[in-house]
Amino acid sequence: MPTYSKVKLSGSTSGRPIKVVATATAGTTIHTTLGTASTDEVYLYANNTDTVTRTLTIQWGGTTSPDDSIVVGIAAQSGIFLVIPGLILVDTGSALTIRAFADVTNIINITGYVNRIV
Repeated sequence: MPTYSKVKLSGSTSGRPIKVVATATAGTTIHTTLGTASTDEVYLYANNTDTVTRTLTIQWGGTTSPDDSIVVGIAAQSGIFLVIPGLILVDTGSALTIRAFADVTNIINITGYVNRIV
């Protein structure tokens, strides 16, 4: 029977927001799967601390554009926005990494969690 657990994003310190530092590929590391047979159901939220809308690119499990890219506009100073609504990464023995980059550095923060099924 599978084991289900809610865990923090691996790129986060103690569950705190992850500041998106990168402005191009390969982006800031948000989360990496275990590297063993497991499924991670991922929820990501973004907030923009700037005064104008900013573009955020999530690299979903790889860095190939456009195959692995999810691009969203994040409105200025408007709270948190759900950008990944429980999409899954299925790890079959090789770790997969979620990364992010934005059109400017140090403006967008990512928070969230993972429901891990092993």
